[in-house]
Amino acid sequence: MNRRHFFDCGATAALSWGVLGCVARVPDAASVSRRAAHLVPVNCAWDRIIRTTVGHRPFRASGFVLADQKLDAKTVIHNYGHGGTGHSLGWGTGQLAAELALRHADRRAAVIGCGTVGLTATRQLQRRGFDVTIYAKSVPPDTTSNMALAGFTPTSGVVDDECRTPEWDGRFRSAVVIAFRQLQLLVGRGYGVSWLDSYSTMDELPSDVRSDEDESGESRSRLLPEELRGTPEVLGPGEHPFPLRYATRSPSLRIEPSVYLDALVRDVMRFGARIVIRSFETPRDLMTLSESLIVNCSGLGSRELFGDTELVPAKGQLTVLLPQPDVTYRTSGGIRSFGEGIGIHMMPRRDGIALGGTSERGDWSTEPDPAAITRIVEGHMELFGAMTRDGLRRS
Repeated sequence: MNRRHFFDCGATAALSWGVLGCVARVPDAASVSRRAAHLVPVNCAWDRIIRTTVGHRPFRASGFVLADQKLDAKTVIHNYGHGGTGHSLGWGTGQLAAELALRHADRRAAVIGCGTVGLTATRQLQRRGFDVTIYAKSVPPDTTSNMALAGFTPTSGVVDDECRTPEWDGRFRSAVVIAFRQLQLLVGRGYGVSWLDSYSTMDELPSDVRSDEDESGESRSRLLPEELRGTPEVLGPGEHPFPLRYATRSPSLRIEPSVYLDALVRDVMRFGARIVIRSFETPRDLMTLSESLIVNCSGLGSRELFGDTELVPAKGQLTVLLPQPDVTYRTSGGIRSFGEGIGIHMMPRRDGIALGGTSERGDWSTEPDPAAITRIVEGHMELFGAMTRDGLRRS
């Protein structure tokens, strides 16, 4: 595992550790209270693959847009460009968009888009007394949001560090706090949101995480509010079953898109929203809507609809194995390094074991990449095939 991947994986669950409390990073003989990881290996084999899906994350180098714009007699509130963080930040940016909407006299709103960002924005508007109609060319299960791995990863693919501004950082941190709290409240209520342990594997630990951060610039965890940062637990030999010397463990939130998005659709409709199947080619097409307030959650569609050429697709694909209910943890990383960039990762869900590890900016193809499938599947076959069967690695 390279250093950048280590930091990104740590940031994935940093919020969890900030709330639940930090533990010692480096394993030692005195850590008698640490829980050993007895884990069932994933049964990863070619004949267990049931599908491969492709989705396009709406990436902007300068991060998501959250701002209002006058369009003749209408007001457009933009809420798009979340990259790989739509599921993670939707409730947060949705609330911030709804607060902008409260400045508008009309209490009827049109929401453009029916993915995770559009649905959560709709619920936040409804909570503030708005009558909402959703306009979308596709609805779950046929949205890009359905193609996501959908762990709570608020810093993953959201912005390029050199493009950040203090104002954007502030909006991001506000959105993280709001979204993290909301997602916790959905656990155990039929929304497909749950807690599970996340493991990252490595042969060598960075000698000093803090000094490494100072030398290489801010790690992604520095994007998070200070009070919600934390340190993952580090397990050494004899404490985990993986075929590398160390493994980090962090509690993380899992979001299962097939359950979560259907539940959100039921919610918005139960609270009075209508869904209209319709597409828009230009801003002029929006003039035909009866609502004077429009919340734009069209994701990558905003590139054409509003001329935002900074938006590019970040192609991601998942290869899904048959479900395995006894796998109750997620992983990041494998035995081999594949160079810089996103590492392989696994998430268990009720609809299957999702294997991922791609993010190709600028790739508009919707066809699965056979080479990526081979890299991801074989990487996981190596990892899980070498796990100890008794649950602990002795040396």
